[in-house]
Amino acid sequence: MLIGAAVNAQDMTEEDIKNRIKPVGKVHVAGAAPAAAAGPRSGADIYNQACVACHTSGVLGAPKLKDAADWQPRLDEKGFDQVWKNAVNGINAMPPMGTCGDCTEDDIKAAIEYMIEGI
Repeated sequence: MLIGAAVNAQDMTEEDIKNRIKPVGKVHVAGAAPAAAAGPRSGADIYNQACVACHTSGVLGAPKLKDAADWQPRLDEKGFDQVWKNAVNGINAMPPMGTCGDCTEDDIKAAIEYMIEGI
């Protein structure tokens, strides 16, 4: 005999739903360095962690670090907010959020601000 329970999503609050679908565990890779303490990261930290591989040499057309010839046309045509949204959502060969699996949208913004600093 099979006994089941149905949950009516309309009877659940948004917080109830978030709690119901939240992750139940974490992955630990043997030998991996422990996670850094939580807290805000600088744009340079994020760049060095996740952006450096493509944005140093311009892989597949990625605009290079602090290179006005690469960045300025994008900023002039699209504006900062659209450049940021493209990085968050992905564009061309760049996947959503680049290669930063643990970045927030604000982290991506900080990384872009670092990459265009001084141009």
